[in-house]
Amino acid sequence: MSAIRLLVLGAVRQHGRAHGYQVRNDLEYWGAHEWSNAKPGSIYHALKQMAKQGLLHAHEIAPSTAGGPPRTEYEITEAGTEEYFALLRSALTSYDQRPDILSAGLGFIVDLPRDEAVELLKERVGAIEAWRRSVTEYYTPEDGPEQLGHIGEIMNLWVHTADGGAEWARGLIERIEGGAYTFAGEGEPFVGVLAEGQENPYASGAGPR
Repeated sequence: MSAIRLLVLGAVRQHGRAHGYQVRNDLEYWGAHEWSNAKPGSIYHALKQMAKQGLLHAHEIAPSTAGGPPRTEYEITEAGTEEYFALLRSALTSYDQRPDILSAGLGFIVDLPRDEAVELLKERVGAIEAWRRSVTEYYTPEDGPEQLGHIGEIMNLWVHTADGGAEWARGLIERIEGGAYTFAGEGEPFVGVLAEGQENPYASGAGPR
């Protein structure tokens, strides 16, 4: 799975209709250029590719009276919406060591109903626990990494990462079940995209902290 597809589809969907620079600006505003492959070239490539695949509809906009080339604005299609939610659900449930996939999913988690978000995160915890059980069949964390030589440090890293990921997910589940955030169907959601012409305060930085 590619985080860039989810990020681009999500940004276009939040705008309703957006041109490439808006999408690029939003992803930079989210700091995605630091924690994913959301670089300018990959963003514009993803927009064009997904338009060819029927996930986005490309609108050619006439150039301004001041001149300049025509601009393309993108709008998510029905197929694109289906792909978006499939990618979102996969990002939240799949146990993956790559943080960009999960980070992209978290950015759009409130597009789901609250109960579904909780169930998907519980599925993620279950997948982490199942992975850990399979590892501990031949690696015992309590005995330390030395049992496998220095290669054991790799297993040690993976197990600690899994344990931390599971603990974090359980905490998020608890916060969501406790009423945190506004999810689909509950009212006006938080939308973290920039309006047309709005200055990006993180344009030259690493994104919001």
